[in-house]
Amino acid sequence: MTSETTPPLTYRDAGVDIDAGNDLVQRIKPLVRSTARPGADAEIGGFGGLFDLKAAGFTDPILVAANDGVGTKLKIAIDAGRHDTIGIDLVAMCVNDLVVQGAEPLFFLDYFATGRLDAAQGAAIVAGIAEGCRQAGCALIGGETAEMPGLYAEKDYDLAGFAVGAVDRGRLLPSQTLESGDMLLGLAASGVHSNGYSLVRRIVERSGAAWDDAAPFDATQSLAEALLAPTRIYVKPLLGALKASGGIKALAHITGGGFTENIPRVLPERLRADIDLFAVPVLPVFSWLQREGGVAEAEMLRTFNCGVGMVVVVSEAEAATVSALLQSAGETVVPLGRLRLRQGEAVTYNGALAL
Repeated sequence: MTSETTPPLTYRDAGVDIDAGNDLVQRIKPLVRSTARPGADAEIGGFGGLFDLKAAGFTDPILVAANDGVGTKLKIAIDAGRHDTIGIDLVAMCVNDLVVQGAEPLFFLDYFATGRLDAAQGAAIVAGIAEGCRQAGCALIGGETAEMPGLYAEKDYDLAGFAVGAVDRGRLLPSQTLESGDMLLGLAASGVHSNGYSLVRRIVERSGAAWDDAAPFDATQSLAEALLAPTRIYVKPLLGALKASGGIKALAHITGGGFTENIPRVLPERLRADIDLFAVPVLPVFSWLQREGGVAEAEMLRTFNCGVGMVVVVSEAEAATVSALLQSAGETVVPLGRLRLRQGEAVTYNGALAL
């Protein structure tokens, strides 16, 4: 019960600032508008986002949907106070999962939840999301911002992303023509990407390094900067190669689970991936993580991408053409091995990682 001397409560008193939310919307409108593409004008403010498949050029499309987050990589962004690239990760984790099925990402929506809304911080996050959408060629057509004091600590936040793509019927991947002898090509990663960060953070803690220290594996940047390197978005090079050549039979996004868990997701039970570990372009960050954490090679292979963020399965006859197309689009391509008839494990390894 309240009395005449007890001041009335407001939503702001309870920890939710509607004005800060309105300020954020105004700040991000031009960022969102920068992601417009055929099919979407990327204007926000309504209760739902619209997309016109016909205007996007599809005739008989199948929709493909994906959602994901960034995991505990967020904790590094929060602790280091660096929020400008984490949105790229959010988009990448969704759109890379769309393109592996042959789909062109069309639109993206984000969910941003925080303990206390800081409009400048929120705008930096959405700027990263908009950059990721531009890299992927998809429109940011909406999202949700939730201020939830009591559920999140004031500086903490969480992100979730939702993407929808389309592929014309008959062009879905993986192909039904996969066969023993097909080649595996690896596309280089930009860093740790967005998986394995619970282990990364434990290793950093054990090392005693601070986020603003020079990275032990790259003195040109801080440890936080190096570990926050945004996930590479492979969409445009892969879509270009898919349109220019019929040689790509399957794609595997190397996320949590590494080669061991992700490649089998696109293979029939009769085939296995036989990988030459000497060919993997191991990045210095992985060598440091392995040494500092004493991580076994098998654990590295089922936790991290180890330097390869995407695996492309191609017919032998088209391997050189597909490699050239991807290289001309800016990708670093390495031959990783071949498909073989399965005789036990779905992924087999030869050699050792150059850690």
